[in-house]
Amino acid sequence: MHQATKLFTVLLVAGTMSATMGSARANTVLGSIWENDPTGAANATVANVPITPPDVTFSTPTPFTFSSSVGGYTIGGFLGSGGATILTGGAHSGDNLNNTFFDFKGTVTVTTGQSFTVTHDDGLTLVIDGITVISQPGPTAPVTQTFTYTGPSGNQTFELAYGECCGAPATLQISLPLSSAPVPEPASLVLFGSALAGLGLFRRRMRKV
Repeated sequence: MHQATKLFTVLLVAGTMSATMGSARANTVLGSIWENDPTGAANATVANVPITPPDVTFSTPTPFTFSSSVGGYTIGGFLGSGGATILTGGAHSGDNLNNTFFDFKGTVTVTTGQSFTVTHDDGLTLVIDGITVISQPGPTAPVTQTFTYTGPSGNQTFELAYGECCGAPATLQISLPLSSAPVPEPASLVLFGSALAGLGLFRRRMRKV
């Protein structure tokens, strides 16, 4: 096979594998939970995110569809209703959900003027690219609202604070395509390194010719 063809094949395989592995993570996001936090649970703002280590960490598919009416009014039941996986703090899965504070961080793909719906009980705050898009931090009965994003289009960082206080039910549903920040897989990094090595070899041989 001609050297240029070999190089193109290596680069194509590396790019394909990297894109495939990246897309496998595109629909999940990481979250943290703090128990016994009545202040944050009743006023769910980014400023009230505790500085102490969380009691529970988890990963969840998005869009979010959490509901205690489906899974029960416990941490594990609530997370399970949305297909989440507890990463640390599994011993707390049977704990009561009252006065818990949630924090989600990652990336979101949005366009200027995009509208989306949120159902929540209790409060939440959503910040995208430093812009507060949702400011509904206080206790409420289940309510569905529509919001419009007015910031720049593209992949932006986000932080979502959610609080559950004052007893059942608990609900959190959001239609935005939230995801965890992409992290290169070791295999794709090795493959990409091989492609770069092949490129260097090809250029040296071309100079000799």
